Amino acid sequence: MLRAVSRSSQCAARAASTAPAAGGNQKRPNIVLVDSVRTPFVTSGTLFKDMMSVDLQKEALRGLIRKTGVDYKLIDHVICGTVVQECKTANVAREAALLAGFPDKIPCHTVTLACISSNVAMTEAMGMLSTGYANAVIAGGTELLSDVPIRYNRKARKAMLGIQKAKTPMAKLQIGAEIVKNLLSPELPAVSEFTSGETMGHSGDRLAAAFGVSRREQDEFAIRSHTLAEAAARGGKMSDIVPVFVDGKKPVTVKADNGIRVSTLEKLSTLKPAFVKPHGTVTAANASFLTDGASAALLMTEEYALANGFKPKAYLRGYQYVAQDPKDQLLLSPAYVIPKIIEKSGLKLSDIDVFEIHEAFAGQVLANLNALDSDYFCKTFMGRSGKFGRLDMEKINRWGGSLSIGHPFGATGVRLATHAAGRLKEEKGRYAVIAACAAGGHGVGMLIEAYGK
Repeated sequence: MLRAVSRSSQCAARAASTAPAAGGNQKRPNIVLVDSVRTPFVTSGTLFKDMMSVDLQKEALRGLIRKTGVDYKLIDHVICGTVVQECKTANVAREAALLAGFPDKIPCHTVTLACISSNVAMTEAMGMLSTGYANAVIAGGTELLSDVPIRYNRKARKAMLGIQKAKTPMAKLQIGAEIVKNLLSPELPAVSEFTSGETMGHSGDRLAAAFGVSRREQDEFAIRSHTLAEAAARGGKMSDIVPVFVDGKKPVTVKADNGIRVSTLEKLSTLKPAFVKPHGTVTAANASFLTDGASAALLMTEEYALANGFKPKAYLRGYQYVAQDPKDQLLLSPAYVIPKIIEKSGLKLSDIDVFEIHEAFAGQVLANLNALDSDYFCKTFMGRSGKFGRLDMEKINRWGGSLSIGHPFGATGVRLATHAAGRLKEEKGRYAVIAACAAGGHGVGMLIEAYGK
């Protein structure tokens, strides 16, 4: 998927790749982000607590149709990401599209890869567009952590399934007793890595310590995130938000994110460690919070977009996935993927004007920045001749990030792309890089180019 692009050749950067498409010798098309939307990202257990994840995805899809004015007949496929699935709507992309009024002839499928699930939706869409399967694809994602599936434990489930095969009243009574005995021991959704048994917060605390990131630095970064997000919201930069009407005893239309809270270093310093006690440095304030929300983006080939009267926001030039040790390097994917996506694209660090890095934890972001600026890490773990370099903080997350805006697992990827494209336009930059970590030691990087530069 990656195309070689260079500042020295503006025309070459916009031309289609010369690599042949799957069906013959045709050049691969330019792929563009036409536009994107998201619901407000709200703290779980608050404004969206009585809704379903499918409801939020429906609202994002409807909002995208309204914002772009795209005709349904132009849409070839819908892909949505999600992480904690609702059993009733396993293929949430399909159910949300039908509820949003999409024709039933449009295929839809759902993908999952932890915190980068909507990135997967976008890159799958890019593949469909690149091979000629589609001309226009909607990619998005949704998450509602206000309500998660809680199961009976395995003994109870086994008994429930076995009671149907019981042949005598006594056998049924014995199995019934086993069910009753286990009713009060439910299985909650896992919050730890399956292979390591460690929570992401605990891993983030260890990572911060390993790369010398202090509690104060983490708190300062968290304050920065909230301050920049508040300024962006007041400045009208969150134009991707579509209002969501919530019915009920007190109907309300939700128009803004509700997790942005600018605080002081003094207040944050009073909070106790959330994971490694009593000496850890990750707290509730410098970690991302559980969030409900959804997003959707319209991707097209450039030729198709222009032929149908759309003005794209940005080019989607390429992507790169990485994976590494899910225990000691669980959250280090940005450090691995940023050099790869930049160098495979024929660019240098100095060529990148905008970075949008997912903020799982303040310490995680700062540790990744330290890793990229470390000779030892880059030589030992990345096989480089020396350090990659220090990213300019003034280029990173200028509209806030997941610490402040929120992080609905399945929806954040589209938000990162939206902000990258918006910042390129506002800051008159040319290239943006998205980077995000995910459970299992995974990560993704994406290269975005401003449209019309």
